[in-house]
Amino acid sequence: QVIVEEIPEDVPVAFVAIEDAPEYPGCDKGSKAERKACMKERIGELVRRKFNSDLAADLGLTGVHRIDLFFTISKTGDIVDVKARAPHPKLVEEAIRVAGLLPKMKPGMQRGNPVKVTFNQPIIFKVEE
Repeated sequence: QVIVEEIPEDVPVAFVAIEDAPEYPGCDKGSKAERKACMKERIGELVRRKFNSDLAADLGLTGVHRIDLFFTISKTGDIVDVKARAPHPKLVEEAIRVAGLLPKMKPGMQRGNPVKVTFNQPIIFKVEE
């Protein structure tokens, strides 16, 4: 006997567990794994390009810092529910600002239906003394 567990309508699916990952613009070629890797790479590139890493030095922080940026890609492909954890409130603000620059995406699909997908993007940087 096979039991298929239904995912409740509005429960987000983690990016690592999604059948068909959301699609970042331009990441529509290759296998599912390649498209997923492309998306992760493009989000990382955008964060590296746009994140103001001088901010940490301006705040007097030194050494290696990690910010965890969390967001959900909605059933319509919009970036929603953005949150961040960081060693300083200004770094949280900056991470959230950068998440706002992410483009609309093709939504993730689970069993042929669009679903909300949660994503975590760590931002790690070093401030030289």
